[in-house]
Amino acid sequence: MPEEIRQHSGRRFSAEEIALIKETTEMYSRLSQRELASTVCELIGWVTPDGKPKRVQCVEFMRQLEQEGLIKLPVARLKSKKEPSAAADNQVLLKGIDNSEVTECGDIKLEIVHPGSRLALWRAYVNNFHILGDPHVHGSQLRYLITSEGRDLGCLLFSASSWALAQREEWIGWTPEEKKNRLHLIVNNSRFLLLPWVRVKYLASRALSMAARQIQGDWLKEYCYAPVLLETFVDAPYKGTSYKASNWIYLGETKGRGRNDRYKEKLLTQKAIYVLPLQRDFRAVLKGDRPYKAVDPDAR
Repeated sequence: MPEEIRQHSGRRFSAEEIALIKETTEMYSRLSQRELASTVCELIGWVTPDGKPKRVQCVEFMRQLEQEGLIKLPVARLKSKKEPSAAADNQVLLKGIDNSEVTECGDIKLEIVHPGSRLALWRAYVNNFHILGDPHVHGSQLRYLITSEGRDLGCLLFSASSWALAQREEWIGWTPEEKKNRLHLIVNNSRFLLLPWVRVKYLASRALSMAARQIQGDWLKEYCYAPVLLETFVDAPYKGTSYKASNWIYLGETKGRGRNDRYKEKLLTQKAIYVLPLQRDFRAVLKGDRPYKAVDPDAR
């Protein structure tokens, strides 16, 4: 076996993946070991056949790396026996919310969710009503609550794009170097939820269209640059109807592998890939032929 390949719990790790784990533990040193494990699992695609992160095995492997002096982990946090579970917290947050059926509404707005009670509520909605739950995303991200006249209608999450996606790279015309330099200009719509008691016609496509018009400005304010392309993945048996109605472009199916699967181990179900350009010259920007929007340092 080549020196740069390591094994743990039946999985092989390249030197690049070890370096990625080291970078992640340094960048997110304030996270708990469990949260770090979730982030690492997402980055390298270390998941169970049904897509759940292998946190226990990942924590064991990271502790092994720490013993060898390759990484430094945060001190393990002891959970108090009196500490309520996340599920219990979510039920408390949702208790008392007027969830009577909504069939019509006024002006739709997308509210950026910052840390605080609204973020806790956003997480509660997604954990309780989205089939995949609240993900442990890393890096740049924006969460929205879809609202109307004081009522919450749904949730959106935009986060870092997929690291490797052959159909996307071919469609853009990217070289590996171009992708490395400008991958951050693509943002993934990683969660989209309409609350189960909301029955408003065309709301899904309206919310997606609003997000497409709004996200460049919002991202620019939060992170000092604007993305030029959105992407998302739609699981079977969903048909991506709302994305199609919002002019998203279908690129094909994923290969059913993890985000950073280098060994062609088919772990995940196939998903439909959709993308949405946010400006006409997006391809020239992604290839480096035109500059992307960023904050003028002198204006800050």
